[in-house]
Amino acid sequence: MKFKKFYILIICLFLIISLGINKVQAESPNNRIEKAIKVLNEVSDQNDAESMASLLRKAKGVVIFPKVLKGGFIFGARYGDGLLLKHDTNRDIWYGPYFIEMKGLSYGFQAGVQSIGLVLVINNELGLNNFEESTLTLGGDLSIAAGPVGRSTEASTDIELEAAIYSYSMSKGAFAGVSIEGSQIKNDTEANRTYWGTSLTPHEMLNKRATSYKITSLINTIEKLTATAD
Repeated sequence: MKFKKFYILIICLFLIISLGINKVQAESPNNRIEKAIKVLNEVSDQNDAESMASLLRKAKGVVIFPKVLKGGFIFGARYGDGLLLKHDTNRDIWYGPYFIEMKGLSYGFQAGVQSIGLVLVINNELGLNNFEESTLTLGGDLSIAAGPVGRSTEASTDIELEAAIYSYSMSKGAFAGVSIEGSQIKNDTEANRTYWGTSLTPHEMLNKRATSYKITSLINTIEKLTATAD
């Protein structure tokens, strides 16, 4: 029994270290923004992306992970670097970015390594406010659900949009159902300091208008996507 527990611990540590290597090679803030644009462009190319565009237009914020690595055998781990933008729906103004990282473990039948692009649409103020905490657990602190695809959510009478967050994952150029419940979201202090040139709190970053030339291309991509919604 003790050997079994030790074996499980070794596997978990191996997975954390293996995927954690990516932190040493983490994308620079500018590269992360460029790859976030690529993920959104892939989303907009999907025939069934209309619902996401509709949600995003009314969202309180959006989180984009250009690449989340998932790997394991029985036990699994996931790691990704991303960014968050806050949205003022009344004035249609975007704020940020706030750079974050995701880490998580999972258990169950799984094998191999998978890379996905992940978009989290923040549906309400509770969801947005929780991201300002130093650590956030998806599915624990906040309800999270797979985002609807297909026709516009505004025309759907059978969808009750009550979750705080809706997730959309892209793998090999198509939507893919991937569970991220239990993942922890933390402040990527190094990336934030590099981008902003100083140390700021999440609240301070999310109250700065996204007007820098470094982020405007991503804002334009978001606006182009939301313009396709009914």
